Amino acid sequence: MIELEGVPELVDPVMIAAFEGWNDAGDAASSAVAHLDGVWKGEVFAALDAEDYYDFQVNRPTVWLDGGVRKITWPTTRLSVVRVGGDKPRDLVLVRGIEPSMRWRSFCNEILGFAHELGVEMVVILGALLGDTPHTRPVPVSGVTSDPDLARTMDLEETRYEGPTGIVGILQEACTHAGVPAVSLWAAVPHYVSQPPNPKATLALLNRLEDLIDLRIPLGELAEDARAWQLGVDQLAAEDSEVAEYVQTLEEARDTADLPEASGEAIAREFERYLRRRDGGPGPGGLATEGDGSYLRDTSSGRTRPPKPPKAAEQPEDADDDESPEE
Repeated sequence: MIELEGVPELVDPVMIAAFEGWNDAGDAASSAVAHLDGVWKGEVFAALDAEDYYDFQVNRPTVWLDGGVRKITWPTTRLSVVRVGGDKPRDLVLVRGIEPSMRWRSFCNEILGFAHELGVEMVVILGALLGDTPHTRPVPVSGVTSDPDLARTMDLEETRYEGPTGIVGILQEACTHAGVPAVSLWAAVPHYVSQPPNPKATLALLNRLEDLIDLRIPLGELAEDARAWQLGVDQLAAEDSEVAEYVQTLEEARDTADLPEASGEAIAREFERYLRRRDGGPGPGGLATEGDGSYLRDTSSGRTRPPKPPKAAEQPEDADDDESPEE
């Protein structure tokens, strides 16, 4: 039975979820939710029982010292709530954890139980996959849904993916069958520089999330981290002529494919985002940039890991130029 004592009635809540593991290339998706939790100072109100869903030989617990006392942190999935203040406040329910090792249907049912009790209006699941995309170009982010009506009203792709899937795909289908509107946002991470963190992909997911839920997200140092990350990869690629040549090939292919997308609508959307950030005022819908969080305890500063310049790696044998987001 789900009990939510101490959690107030939420305002227009949207659930945003991300899971470490197979669906989280470069830690881009989980870092995005961690960023939201940090900038709006979320407080954890629930955690799933680790014994029910995780194989501790795969996801091992960690031991740490707290004032000389040894403590254990168990791998699990935690839920927190943040309130975005302003003239039209709203709440976000953040779900961040690790892809479960077992009992995925029960796992999804438990997440949906929280969504129902909290009155969640929509679930947005963030993911990241490896793709043949150059690090020098904007990170492609695709928005997909299993709901044809939602696809039309929110300008999303209706998923047609068939094949192996992860917890992101399973949770989205569980939401659809439960009648809860659900969307997945997928960022494509360059396969030749896949090790985390990837702040550029995290930034791209947050930008797309802004547009999707009509909310301005304070980015802090994330934009600068993304520039530093790209500069580091540029320098490493320049030291290897084969990698540099391969990146150039990806750039040419990407530029050719993107030509039809340079539409007036896309340009207008980017210009509107630029104006919102330049003015420093409320985002769409009158939402402020900072949440008051007056009913929640400030538990963390929440800054994500600083970027470390990754090393260029050889192309994996299973990289697929035509890979679609797993649903």
